Amino acid sequence: MDLDRAVDFARTHHHAVLATRGAGGRVQQTPVLVGVDADGRLLVSSRETAYKTRNLRHDPWVQLVVLRDGFFGEWVYVEGSAEVVSLPDALEPLVDYYRGINGEHDDWDDYRAAMERERRVIVRITPERAGPDRQG
Repeated sequence: MDLDRAVDFARTHHHAVLATRGAGGRVQQTPVLVGVDADGRLLVSSRETAYKTRNLRHDPWVQLVVLRDGFFGEWVYVEGSAEVVSLPDALEPLVDYYRGINGEHDDWDDYRAAMERERRVIVRITPERAGPDRQG
C-alpha cells in the first residue's frame, strides 16, 4: 500500500492499536488515538511512565493498525520508527495532536496544565511501510 494513502486514512480515522517491542522482543499492544502532523508523521499521546514509552526508548520499532470507528471495514497498518518527545518540547505538539483529532479545546491553559501534570509525551512515528497490500 502507498504510504501517503495509509497516512491519509489516519487523518480521518483515529482509533488504532499500537504495537511496540519490549524487553526480550515481546510485543506489547495498546489501544490509542492517532493523529497526523503537517510532515505526515503519525502522532500518539502517551505518558512518560507508560510501557509503550519505555519500550520505544529501548527500540524505536512501532506498528499501528488504524481502524474505522465502527471497527469493521477498511483498515490500514503502518510500520515505522518512533521518536519520543518529552516535556517541555512535547507541549505544543500535544496541542496540535488534540486539535487534529478533536478540534478546539474549551480551555487551552487547563489542557496544557493537565499534560504537564500527567507527564505526557508525544510519540512521532515516521511511516516506512504500510498495508494491507492484498486481500485474502
